[in-house]
Amino acid sequence: MKLAVVGGGSTYTPELIDGFARLRDTLPIEELVLVDPAADRLELVGGLARRIFAKQGHPGRIVTTSDLDAGVADADAVLLQLRVGGQAARNQDETWPLECGCVGQETTGAGGLAKALRTVPVVLDIAERVRRTNPDAWIIDFTNPVGIVTRALLQAGHKAVGLCNVAIGFQRKFARLLDVTPGEVHLDHVGLNHLTWELGVRLGGPDGENVLPKLLAEHGDAIADDLRMPRAIVDRLGVVPSYYLRYFYAHDEVVRELGTKPSRAAEVAAMEKELLAMYGDPALDEKPALLAKRGGAFYSEAAVDLASSLLGSGGTPVQVVNTYNRGTLPFLPDDAVIEVQARVDGTGATPLAVPELDPLYAGLIAHVTAYEDLALEAALRGGRDRVFEALLAHPLIGQFEYAEALTDKLIAHNREHLAWA
Repeated sequence: MKLAVVGGGSTYTPELIDGFARLRDTLPIEELVLVDPAADRLELVGGLARRIFAKQGHPGRIVTTSDLDAGVADADAVLLQLRVGGQAARNQDETWPLECGCVGQETTGAGGLAKALRTVPVVLDIAERVRRTNPDAWIIDFTNPVGIVTRALLQAGHKAVGLCNVAIGFQRKFARLLDVTPGEVHLDHVGLNHLTWELGVRLGGPDGENVLPKLLAEHGDAIADDLRMPRAIVDRLGVVPSYYLRYFYAHDEVVRELGTKPSRAAEVAAMEKELLAMYGDPALDEKPALLAKRGGAFYSEAAVDLASSLLGSGGTPVQVVNTYNRGTLPFLPDDAVIEVQARVDGTGATPLAVPELDPLYAGLIAHVTAYEDLALEAALRGGRDRVFEALLAHPLIGQFEYAEALTDKLIAHNREHLAWA
C-alpha cells in the first residue's frame, strides 16, 4: 500500500506519522511519500518521520519529494493538508476583517472566504494531476475550509472524502469523562464542517443509550470551559456545540478579544519555528509534546481510520466525515457537503439518517450552506461581484457596508493568489 501526503512538510506531519506507526496493523503502509515544495522543511520533517518509523519498528519506506506527479504516482490514497500562502496568509485572514468589526478567522467569515479562494483552484489542480495518472486513488481532504474544498472535489468527479478532527476530539474527551474506551462512544454529530452540534452521545453504537444529559449534568462546567461558552448557554441548548460556534454565538465578544492579542497565526508561526528546530535534532525520534499545542489533535487516528476503511484494510464502519448530503438533511440540496456520521467502505461514505433538526440548528446550517454555494462559485469563477455576494450572504457579515469594505480588503491582501484579480 502506498500513501502520499501533499503538504508533507507541515509541522503537523509528525502527528500523522506517529499514528501511522502506532496503527500499522490497521493501515499497513509499504511506502509513504511526503510531498511539499518547501524542500528545507521537507528535509527536517522527513528525517524525523523516518526516525519515528524506525523507533516503532514500522517496516515501511518514507520518501520525500517536491515533485507532485512523481509523489502521487501509483498511490492508493492521497492526503491533502496544504496551506496556500502559509502562515503569512493566515495572519492576514485573521487581522484585516477586524478592521471592519468582523471576526478574523481562517475558516469562517471573510478570512475563511479568502482561504477558500486561494485554496480551491490549487486543490483542484492537484486532484486533476492525481486523476491523470492514478484515477482509482482516494483523495482525503484535511485542507480547510474542508466543506467547501470537499464539495469542489466531489463536483469535479473526484473520489474524495473530507476529514476534520473536531468529532474525534469530542469522542476522546467524552470517553475520558465517562471512563470508557473511545470505541464505545458514538456521537450524534450533525452539521457542516466547523458548524456542528453533538445532539447525542451514545454508548455502544448508533442505537445505544444517550448519555449526553448525564454528561452535561455531571461535567457541564468542564465542557463549557473547553468551549469558552457560559455553562447556562450549554445547559439551555441541551447539546454540545463545536467550539467554532462561539464565532456565531458570541461574535462581538470574540472580535473584542482578537483585537487585544497577537493573531493565532503569529503564535503558530513562532511555534513552528521552534518545532522545526526540534525536528532537526537527530536524537529526536518521537513527536514532541509541543506539537499538541499546534493543533490537529487525534488527526492521525481519524486519518488512519478513514484511509483503512476506504482501502479495505479495516477501519471503523461508521465515522464522522464530510460528504454529499444525498437527502440526509432534507432542507439542503443533495450536493451540499455535510459533516455527519457515515458508513465508510471501499465505495466511499454514505451518511446515516439523522433526526429532524430543530430550526435553531437547521436555520444556521441552511444559511451557511447558501454562503458556501456562493463562496465556491467565487473560488471557481472569480470576480469582485461574486466575492461581494458571498460576503453579503455570510451570517457573520450580512451588511452592505461591511461586505463592500471586506471585498476590497480581501482582494488587496490576496491578489498574488487570485488569477483573476
